[in-house]
Amino acid sequence: MKTISEKFPQFSKQALVSLEPGKEFATLTNADIDGKWTVFFWWPLDFTFVCPTEIVSFNEHFSEFSKRNANLIGASIDSQFVHLAWRNNHPGLKNLKFPMLADTSKSLSEELGILEQVEKIAYRATFIIDPEGTIQHVSVNGLNVGRNVKEVIRILDALQTGERTPCDWVPGQATL
Repeated sequence: MKTISEKFPQFSKQALVSLEPGKEFATLTNADIDGKWTVFFWWPLDFTFVCPTEIVSFNEHFSEFSKRNANLIGASIDSQFVHLAWRNNHPGLKNLKFPMLADTSKSLSEELGILEQVEKIAYRATFIIDPEGTIQHVSVNGLNVGRNVKEVIRILDALQTGERTPCDWVPGQATL
């Protein structure tokens, strides 16, 4: 699995970026994340149960990522067309503010080392990437356990201090 201090892999993938007819899809590449902090989070599959709870929570906290000048990108192995159908079908996904990347070839998930071995679906993985494209945080949950978006934001805050932060540190507290 790709881990801390490694470069995030090169990629060029289709993504669902809008529900506006004719403007639904765009190609995302490393150029879209260069120079900014980026939080990339994967979910196993569209049209499932735990996944939309996470996606909705990331969306509800989107302004927190924006305040930190951080990109937010969600991804799964589903196609951009499946993403579109799911967003149109699920009320909580209609107003997403971040792209849904389609890793249909599974090449990015495979290079990151986050594919479950039997079903070949992505684990619930979160990568925080610094402005130079280096991975600074990785967390991976099992398929049945959702992540904590507030903790992802806390870790992003800690990383952006450039300092050492103690256990249970929260913004506003002293660093070490």
